[in-house]
Parts: sequence; structure tokens; C-alpha cells
Amino acid sequence: MTIATAAKIAIVLKGYPRLSETFIAQEILGLERRGLPLHLVSLRHPTEPARHPIHDEITAPLLYLPEYLHHEPRRALRAWRSAAKLPGYAAARAAAAADFRRDPTRNRMRRFGQACVLAAELGGTATHLHAHFLHTPGSVARYAAMLLGTGFSLSGHAKDVWTTPRWDLADKLSGAAWTVACSNAAADTLRDIAPGASIETVYHGLDPQRFPSYSEMRPPRTGAAQDDPLRLLAVGRAVDKKGFGGLLSSLAALPSVLHWRLTHIGAGPRLSELQRQAGRLGLSDRIDWQGARTQDHVLHSMRAADLFLMTSRITDDGDRDGLPNVLMEAQSQALPVIATQVSAIPELVQHGRTGVLVPPEDADALCAAIQGLAGDPGRRTHLGAAGAARLRKEFGSDAGLDRLADRLRNNAVMPRPANARAA
Repeated sequence: MTIATAAKIAIVLKGYPRLSETFIAQEILGLERRGLPLHLVSLRHPTEPARHPIHDEITAPLLYLPEYLHHEPRRALRAWRSAAKLPGYAAARAAAAADFRRDPTRNRMRRFGQACVLAAELGGTATHLHAHFLHTPGSVARYAAMLLGTGFSLSGHAKDVWTTPRWDLADKLSGAAWTVACSNAAADTLRDIAPGASIETVYHGLDPQRFPSYSEMRPPRTGAAQDDPLRLLAVGRAVDKKGFGGLLSSLAALPSVLHWRLTHIGAGPRLSELQRQAGRLGLSDRIDWQGARTQDHVLHSMRAADLFLMTSRITDDGDRDGLPNVLMEAQSQALPVIATQVSAIPELVQHGRTGVLVPPEDADALCAAIQGLAGDPGRRTHLGAAGAARLRKEFGSDAGLDRLADRLRNNAVMPRPANARAA
């Protein structure tokens, strides 16, 4: 099936580009390479000056919607006047009004206004909308699809799956043509919310060309030598669900005869707080806080590390990781991992076979796991190799991209005008 030249699939994103969302960039590039005509739509401008090399490979045009309507009032008013003339305006306005009654916030009104801008400025070519994340982008895509009379689809990940109100998810999932989730844990949660909706698991996977195998042997460090400490690595935004506070407590409990050094890569709102906690625990001189870094830098750091730590937890509001892509990145480099049994992590990491799993927020278990692998370089090598082998076999990106491309291709055909003659 061919897609008409004028047809575009609008990919609705909360922000673009983002250093922490390489999985989305990988997907966009993969869809482009499969011949799908994309137009990116971002609800926010980037907040980080750096960008990954993969972002420069993506050629799709990019539309930034007004992040706040009062910042671009003339544009918003012009779009609303245009959208009000569309056949689907009454239905979209009614849906937004119903949502506003349950969620009477300015944010809800902004979503409808952004949808009007999207419909007014892309209405001539957007024949299908696909939203990454079910909360704000999903709402904008839903309203815009109603305005334009097109279909929309959704991609669920982590926070959006477990913290968005159930009524909000139910309406979107039921109205969407289909929804993909990046893990079985997320897909099962969504099916429970909307039993009749079309929901399936499509793993992001990892592009083996972007993360080539690492075959060099790592030094058999045990942390016994002060001048050659065990090299620990943690990568992730400094937010509650990453559990870095618990990680610091576990590191402080390690015996003094075990010499280690931790590198942390990632920015986030809790970074300063974590640095202060490290100071109180007497760990400041053993931790290298590197902040946000590019994917190439992360890859280099993984090759230099002895052990990768992922300490995800479930926060009080239900937020949690889905299937962190950084875990796959670590395993692609044959780097042994210790991770917590949260959400979809056990779908990737098999305890005792391809890594070590510990209960979340169990400082003693994490401390014991680090000690155990620190003193056993041979086991670290075995776990790293087994993790890399399973990743290459079962978590490559091609299968998921092929499936997603087929789904979008079937939705992206430009409708034939009612008065068009058959060829």
C-alpha cells in the first residue's frame, strides 16, 4: 500500500528533542527509514542545550505549538477561529468540556487550544495522529483528531500509564484506533482500564548498529585496591522514581574495605538534594555527578564501568519506570546489571541469569548484591555476556519498528475525495 504524497502522520510529543527520550528519537528515525512521511508536533520547546547525534539524523519537519496560549495570543485566536469552522469542532469542544468538568484546570483548557493550533496549521495534510505518552500529548491528539475527522493512536510508556486518572485513560484508549505499550506490565494495566480497546505490547528494543557489541574483557576489579576502585555507574534523571536516594544509603553501608567509585549521569529536579545527601553520608569524594550527557558519552561510560545500578521504585503517587531503555543500553555493552523488581524490569532482566534483581527500596538487599558481584569478577562477566546475548536475540528494535510502521501505514492513506472517479 502506498501513501499519498501529501499525507502526513503527525507524531505528537510533549517536548522535542529531549536527552532522556532517546527511545522516541530511535523510533522516529526508524519510521522515517521505513518510508513513512512524518511531521513532528511538540507541545514544548527543548529545555536542554545539548542534543543527541540521532536528532540530527531525523529529517521530519517540526511544528512547535504554543506552550502557553497567552504567550502567543494572536496565533491561538487565529487557530481557534479556523478550527471552529471544521465539521468536527462541536464534538471536540464537547469532549474537552466534559473533560474540563472532571479536571477544571488551565492545563486542560490549554490542551484544547493546542489541539486547535495543530488542526489549523496541519489540517491540510495530517491524515493520522500518533501521540507519545497518554497524558497531555494524548489529549491534544484526541481533540485534534476529532477536529480533523481523522484517527489517532497512542503510545504508553511509564508515568503516563500509572499516574493519569483512569477516566481520562479510558476515554482515550476507547477512542483511539489502537494503542501500543512498551512493556507487558503497562499493556496489562491499560487493558484492565479499557477492556475492549486495541492494546498490544511493542518493545522499543535497541538498535544494534547504534549500540555495537563490546567484546573487550573488563579488568577483574574487586574493589580490594584503593587505587583501583570498583567502577559503578547509574544513569537516569534525578527524580523520585529512580530511587537514587536509596542507592546512596546502600553505598554508605558498604564495608570500608570495599573501594568503589560511582558515576551518575543525568539531570533532574532532585540532583542538588542528592548531592547534599551524599555529602551528609560522607560520599562526596567517591561520586562523580556528571549531569545530562549525550548518548555517545553514556556509551563510553558503560564500557568503562564494572557494574550498572538501576534502583527504580514506585512513588507515593504511583509513578514508576516502565522498561528503562538505559538498562538495554547497559546490557548491549555486556555490562552486568543490578536492578529492582519494579514494573517491566523483570521482563528484561532475568534474576541470576542475565543480571541480579533485588526488591525496591531494600537497602540491605542492594548492599549485599553489590558486595556479592564486587568480589566475583567471573560472575560479572558471565551475567554481562548472558544479558547481551538475550538482548540481541529478543530485544532488537527492528521487530517493534516493523510492527509500528505497518500499523501507521494502514492509517495514513489520504482519503479519496467523495467526487473522485475510480481509476
